[in-house]
Amino acid sequence: MAVKFRDYYEILGVARTAKEDELKKAYRKLARKYHPDLNPNNKQSEEKFKEIQEAYEVLSDADKRRKYDQLGANWKNGADFTPPPNWGGPGGGFRGTVNMEDLFGRGRAGESGGSSFSDFFEALFGGMGGMGGGGAADAETGRRPRAGGRTSRAAESETGLPLPLEDMHRGTMRKLTARLVHTEKPYDVRIPPGARHDSKIRIPGGGPNGGDLYVRLQQQPHPLFTVKVDDTEVEVPITPWEAALGASIQVPTLDGKAEIRVPPGIASGQRLRLKGQGLNMRGGGRGDHFVRLKIVLPKELTEAEKKLFEELAKVSHFNPRNGPA
Repeated sequence: MAVKFRDYYEILGVARTAKEDELKKAYRKLARKYHPDLNPNNKQSEEKFKEIQEAYEVLSDADKRRKYDQLGANWKNGADFTPPPNWGGPGGGFRGTVNMEDLFGRGRAGESGGSSFSDFFEALFGGMGGMGGGGAADAETGRRPRAGGRTSRAAESETGLPLPLEDMHRGTMRKLTARLVHTEKPYDVRIPPGARHDSKIRIPGGGPNGGDLYVRLQQQPHPLFTVKVDDTEVEVPITPWEAALGASIQVPTLDGKAEIRVPPGIASGQRLRLKGQGLNMRGGGRGDHFVRLKIVLPKELTEAEKKLFEELAKVSHFNPRNGPA
């Protein structure tokens, strides 16, 4: 069955040779622009946001990107596409899968509800998407010995599980299917509130030969927030007059919008702290949420705005280049 081809490189606006840092930078820029929290009631932005997430999911994963690149560079975005014969047959798919159908189905922080990947994605990677960084839980990957050497090195294995920041903060359940040597095992993995990037969850007896399976959590880049240990930070633009005169503005947090007071005379780059509105911590309590302010000028001035700025230039004695008096 033909589906519409998706040019993931074109969607992110990067070259086919783009490195990991270029992909991440492009993703964050576009995801911030089209994030549903910043475009409420805009269905087109929501769909674009999902498209951007799907493109990043493929291109940021080495195995999926390698498989996608096998299609070549001559396809056009939106063209009718039919997967090559035996594409999903032996050797064509991924050995390890993590089934998270609603991974990118969250339009807004805290909303559940689902949306699946595109038909094109499903045609290439199957219903489970080959997610988890190709980290199959089998006897040939991620092997480590138990303490004391009481069992073989093949007893323990590891797989990756990408998660949105909100799910690591609040906790969630995920379904994981581990493809072992000759069998598949389904698991319900509970992610506790306050989980962190690179932390691991142990599934006793979930690996080959009855060994343990370790699920390594991988926090996905967030379009709005950056994380520093237990704290979160967001950059918020303000106008020159809000910076000069002070203002009350709304800012995004993990719990939705919050109102903060910008004090008069604040400088670009200064941070305001919202205490206890950062990430959940495993031992209880929460980190802080910081709002970094960025003063932004209008790109084009109206005649009235231009006159007001000219008048300000005449009456103001302020010169930031003079230094302290």
